[in-house]
Amino acid sequence: MSAVSPSTSGRFAFPALIIGNLILAVGPWMVRLADVGPVASGFWRLALAIPFLALFAWRQQRGQPAPSGALLASLAIGGLFFASDLAAWHVGIGMTKLANASLFGNASSFILVIYGFVLLRRLPRKVQALALACAAAGTGLLMGSSYEMSPKNFTGDLFTLLAGLLYTGYLVVVDKARRTMAPMPVLAVATASGAIPLLVFANLLGQQVMPDDWTPLLILSFGSQVIGQGLLVYAVGYLSPVVVGLGLLAQPAAGALIGSLVYGERLSPADWAGAALIGVALVLIRLPERKAALASIPPEDHL
Repeated sequence: MSAVSPSTSGRFAFPALIIGNLILAVGPWMVRLADVGPVASGFWRLALAIPFLALFAWRQQRGQPAPSGALLASLAIGGLFFASDLAAWHVGIGMTKLANASLFGNASSFILVIYGFVLLRRLPRKVQALALACAAAGTGLLMGSSYEMSPKNFTGDLFTLLAGLLYTGYLVVVDKARRTMAPMPVLAVATASGAIPLLVFANLLGQQVMPDDWTPLLILSFGSQVIGQGLLVYAVGYLSPVVVGLGLLAQPAAGALIGSLVYGERLSPADWAGAALIGVALVLIRLPERKAALASIPPEDHL
């Protein structure tokens, strides 16, 4: 992943990461409201977004060198990872609590953090280690409070955990592609390559594909895929995998709140404490990279 950039565009990467993940947390709610099958809702999430992403990609790609065939092929594979992630996650969303779905679906958080330190070839610094400890404790509190040991939740949790592992593969591909490509072309190619497999899979499962009510699917597509994923893919080009990985934990915290407000999934004091610890972790993990970015700017530019 590219180093943190002090440029005007890069300075918005961290807010984009958090806002994008908060928007993505609304996705499971829309999947539950959609009157099509869970895999079919994944297809519409991608398919309805393609025209917008294609337009944005065309605008960003104008005047830039065409990406290589190998890069496009890797993005297509990333799109298949993403399609598989959506299929598993959307199936799991209907079988477990929203808090569980967001939490297990973002299992990629800690895998991506490990991947980041492998790339850096060093152990976490003190502040980073403290951030990781806060994130782990916060995640444990959220999971311990929201998880219910029951067959009803267990199968859904497995599906969403599988989704989190597949999501890691997608993010690694995006990480590599963003070193040489702008965010919208990356997202457009990955989205387009994942749509058809989801449609085929939905039909093979015999799911309803055509909706009677388009509203949840339009919100899901424009909110989660165009805006949420757009902000996330943009941020990936400027932030380390360590920061991106912990940033993903904003989703389960927001998902727990949505589940409480919409479905009455009670938030305990442990839930609130877990969300607060994740917030502390996000502040702490940002400090080392912000210092590094400021150190690269001439003193007169700090004024």
